[in-house]
Amino acid sequence: MRSLLTALLCACLLGAPTAQAAPKSFKLCWSIFAGWMPWGYAAEQGIVKKWADKYGIDIQVQQVPDYVGSIEQYTAGQFDACTMTNMDALTIPAAAGKDSTALIIGDFSNGADGVLLRGTGKRIQDLKGKTVLLVENSVSHYLLSRALEWARLEESDVTIQHVSDSEIADAFLAGQGDAVITWNPILAEIRRKAEVSQVFTSNLIPGEILDLTVVDSQTLAQHPEFGRALTGAWFETQRLLGLPTAAGRAARTKMAVAAETSAEDFDAQLSTLRSFYSPRTALNFTRTGKLPDLMQRVARFADAHGLLGQSGQGLSNLGIAFSGEQTLGNAQRILLRFDHDYMQLAADGKL
Repeated sequence: MRSLLTALLCACLLGAPTAQAAPKSFKLCWSIFAGWMPWGYAAEQGIVKKWADKYGIDIQVQQVPDYVGSIEQYTAGQFDACTMTNMDALTIPAAAGKDSTALIIGDFSNGADGVLLRGTGKRIQDLKGKTVLLVENSVSHYLLSRALEWARLEESDVTIQHVSDSEIADAFLAGQGDAVITWNPILAEIRRKAEVSQVFTSNLIPGEILDLTVVDSQTLAQHPEFGRALTGAWFETQRLLGLPTAAGRAARTKMAVAAETSAEDFDAQLSTLRSFYSPRTALNFTRTGKLPDLMQRVARFADAHGLLGQSGQGLSNLGIAFSGEQTLGNAQRILLRFDHDYMQLAADGKL
């Protein structure tokens, strides 16, 4: 009897329909910035889902209000991918020992980051003796360093006051500080509401401030389908964003609404970026050979400010790799990778 019951039970179990396994789920975070608004739009319009479905995965896209906070959450493992600049990719996740890959280069700042001084008719040399509001140790701090170089000033010639990106506009508009360094849309908001002189912008240092979508390297290696889906969704949205058609204008208007600004202002913000609307243009930038030199300059700044460790020899402890097997720093401990393989797949129509 026991044998019969066992046989019947086995038959029932074998005949029962098996529950389909849930798709592997991944999370991407982004923060408000003209160059990263496509992620919010792509999620809202189902473009991310379409590409995720193609590869049998699930991708959750989440906006995080605080930019630096979003990178810190990514570094802590709460997200698999995150939008950030090249400098912040080096000084936050890489410096913390997290191996990350710059999957997509979306654009470089060409005026989207700027230095504002109170009053009209000011010059860059007028920074001397001023209190400057910025997100300390961020790309804004880097921009200050480059501005001071142009003015033949030292960092000791100014007083830096750290303010988070979520509070910096209100602080400056309330009268704090003599100068402010920030990025769009905050930069545009302050210029609209205050009497200021823009004395330095990122268009004077083209290519040094890159806007990236960064992915955890281990996750990417184990799940290339995640990289393929992200790259496909991004460039589908970018192509639409760059169209001078009704469809392109409608997409930009939706992004403007999400950024809480007008369509005209959003277009003005986009004009301060050198956007790569196609994977081919992004690839052309990576192949100029300038990336290692640009990252060497960024690394020198980071080292000088103790952002890669207090030794002043941060690149002896970590390395940066570029497509083509070129590296900077410690080749045995690569923690930031610029890999254009997925952009190449997109350009070749092979995603």
